[in-house]
Amino acid sequence: MKKNLVFILLISSITFSQSSFRFAVLSDIHIGYPTAEEDLRISVNDINSFNDIDFTIISGDITAIGSLEELSLAKSILDELEKPYYIIPGNHDCKWSESGSTDFRKLWGNDRFIFEYGKYLFIGLHQGPRMRMADGFWAPEDMRWLDSVLAALPDSNQPLFFVTHYPLDEGIANWYEVLDRLKNFNTQLTLLGHGHRNRIYDFESIPGIMCRTNLRGSEDSGGYTIAEIKTDTIFFFEHIPDKQTIFWHQLPLVQRNYEAFVQELVRPDYSVNELYPEVKELWSFNTGFTIGSSAAIYKNSVICGDASGKVYSLSIDNGDINWTFQTGGPIYSTPDISNDQLVLGSSDSSIYCLDADDGSLLWKYKTYAAVLGCPIIKDEIVYIGGSDRTFRAFNINFGNVLWEFNDLNGFVETKPVIYDDKILFGAWDENFYCLDKKSGELIWKWKGDRRGVLYSPAVCWPVTNDDVVFFAAPDRTLNALDINSGKTLWRTGEFEVRETIGISEDKKTLFIRTMNDTLLALPASRELEKNLWLKDAGFGYDISSAQIVEIDGNVLYPAKTGELYALKSETGEILWIHKLSSGYINTVTPLSSKKIVTTGFDGMIKLIGIEK
Repeated sequence: MKKNLVFILLISSITFSQSSFRFAVLSDIHIGYPTAEEDLRISVNDINSFNDIDFTIISGDITAIGSLEELSLAKSILDELEKPYYIIPGNHDCKWSESGSTDFRKLWGNDRFIFEYGKYLFIGLHQGPRMRMADGFWAPEDMRWLDSVLAALPDSNQPLFFVTHYPLDEGIANWYEVLDRLKNFNTQLTLLGHGHRNRIYDFESIPGIMCRTNLRGSEDSGGYTIAEIKTDTIFFFEHIPDKQTIFWHQLPLVQRNYEAFVQELVRPDYSVNELYPEVKELWSFNTGFTIGSSAAIYKNSVICGDASGKVYSLSIDNGDINWTFQTGGPIYSTPDISNDQLVLGSSDSSIYCLDADDGSLLWKYKTYAAVLGCPIIKDEIVYIGGSDRTFRAFNINFGNVLWEFNDLNGFVETKPVIYDDKILFGAWDENFYCLDKKSGELIWKWKGDRRGVLYSPAVCWPVTNDDVVFFAAPDRTLNALDINSGKTLWRTGEFEVRETIGISEDKKTLFIRTMNDTLLALPASRELEKNLWLKDAGFGYDISSAQIVEIDGNVLYPAKTGELYALKSETGEILWIHKLSSGYINTVTPLSSKKIVTTGFDGMIKLIGIEK
């Protein structure tokens, strides 16, 4: 990180004349957890018992995994509040969402809010991350919305409360984008959740208040926060229904202005790019929306979808648009292309086949839920899983279903792998599946020994060699299964992996990223052997779900903080590092070791070139 000179907040003595009012703050409700429903019903009934609580703010993590069932139950309970409530999602509602984070907006009408009460303006905005394991990230589409809201304020001195889920620090990859905006206005404080406990923060002089979870945890009952504004002060109380109300913090409500007082603050550091000047960004294209999928290459084109539902075909030569195609929902499905036919899924519940030359629609198949899985095409057959808990095979020429496997208990988001007459993939139901690719019949399924949906081997793109399938899982294990029987050949937690793996082009070497600094190589064999090399790459704690790619003897991995690493496959020697962004970069798409296409949460599609 780099330190920059910025303005510090100076507080004047001007106060606001404002009549008293009170509001409740519910956070980290987590419907889906054992006591969550009961805890929420108790809190809602308790809030309704107060005549002087004027509204309720709900600051994220409404559910455990963002399923429609959980969200619908939460809404049915929250709708029992007799006074208005204002709600945003949290990371649990976005990362594991079977709908591609669209059900929240469908149920509540929006995933942001803005309202006035008295002289105060309340703005609510979440930070994801959307569908990918990563730090939080302020989406480019949300930044445009926030800019429009702030620009429309008739009075920049209006006192402002900002509500989000994560703390406004480096847990959000581009945290500074919101902080820098808020410091241009009379921001009184930020309200947040995520940490499940009461805590006071200082975000570059903007006060931060973390509110407790609504869950009871190890206590007898849950609780929530009551905030009370009296003239020029806000008071915070922890309230336990039918038990106690405990005062724990207060803040003055005063005119806050930024003046020229110099302070050193941390900002993302791009100086590593100066160490490797041979790495150039040949061109970049800004879609303006979150990109949560990788690009595909067709002839002289780069093709990728974004969270607006638009598919772009760009010229490899200069990034100019060849054509676009609009789907009905955010795209998190990495396309696959065979001949001139391009296939991908959309959260609008459809699978699309487009002409890769001009973007015209060849066929479209409507499923019963979002399609977040990545297709794979083999011998004119498309294989793809969806959120309707069904895995399908299609004739690519006509779009007719050849077979369906509908015995899944969770959605599919991974890219499957084909090995001989079998197709293999994980799902968000704790299981890893092997199907007959001709008939769709189940050959075997495998479940690890650590229970819980969040430990499902559902994200990693599995790789194969010598009748073995390899994958990493969120339970921090690396797994090798016999493809014919489903038997566990080896399973290890030695390396503390998560969801990232890769394999060499000759299929002989596995490439692994640990969760702390290191990349390593292992023989892709039926027995767990000693690592071939281990490299401390210095990227720190990393939970990114991007996969590792090898091409022309180079290993390519994008770290969660936006640096793309290139290592020599044989030795692990770092060849170069290039920082592309402050946040998540998807699995990269190399044309060669000298030209690499990247996409990221910042909405950018880039072509990277290496001069030597």
